[in-house]
Amino acid sequence: MKNKLSRFAVPYVVWMAIFVVAPIVIMVIYAFTSQNGGFTFQNFIKMGDYAEVFLRSFKMALIATAICLLIGYPAAYLMSREGPGFQRTGMVLIMLPMWMNFLLRTYSWITILDNNGLLNQLFQKIGLITLYNNITGSDLTYFPMMNTGGAVVLGMVYNYLPFMILPIYSVIIKLDHSLLEAARDLGANSATVFRKVILPLSLPGVLSGITMVFVPSVSTFAISQMLGGGTDLLLGDLIERQFLGGAYNPQLGAAISLVMMIIVVVCMIVMNRFGEGEEQAVMM
Repeated sequence: MKNKLSRFAVPYVVWMAIFVVAPIVIMVIYAFTSQNGGFTFQNFIKMGDYAEVFLRSFKMALIATAICLLIGYPAAYLMSREGPGFQRTGMVLIMLPMWMNFLLRTYSWITILDNNGLLNQLFQKIGLITLYNNITGSDLTYFPMMNTGGAVVLGMVYNYLPFMILPIYSVIIKLDHSLLEAARDLGANSATVFRKVILPLSLPGVLSGITMVFVPSVSTFAISQMLGGGTDLLLGDLIERQFLGGAYNPQLGAAISLVMMIIVVVCMIVMNRFGEGEEQAVMM
């Protein structure tokens, strides 16, 4: 039986070796190699010139993750309290945008946020821009929303919000209702039940959602290029420029990728340890 299972595992191991392990090994080799092919730490030293890009990327990723949590947790909680029909409809509405291509979803926001986009046309028709000009004494014809950090964060939230809602919902919906009934029988009101029972037990879903939103947000480049105009570099943009841009330097790009991967893995380990600690505390 074990021999049969090991044979079935061979394609999986080969797949992992070719498409996961090999690219990481190549990236490590490039990161510690100079353009002349010699061993060097210069690629990592040169990364100090891009400290601002690291800070900006993590700042925007944290803001987007926090917004997703503020929106996603109430949405998941309210959806879990409704009937099966409402839950199915809610799941379809959450998943429906994800059936569309990622780039198309992001391009749609250009039509909405553009200087002559849907939002600015709406603001003009309802007189909001005129009212703003009268109050501030300015002469704006539109609100500049494209090519800003806010547009980039909005794109992150829109694209990654389902990754926050789904893990939290899947945990809350599986909670043992006898625990909630026992808390109410002991005199706890709804707010206390939520704070003392539901919130601690749903932390594994919260931590999973935070990880699933933060990781792609900190490494994104398509959103920042399309909605941010590439004016404020993020880590994904910086890495892409090293491999495909005019400043071709794959060694530096590999070094940045390696450091970013290590940071993300450390964050995931810390979040998992934190989740295990919270779960044990609740069980005790």
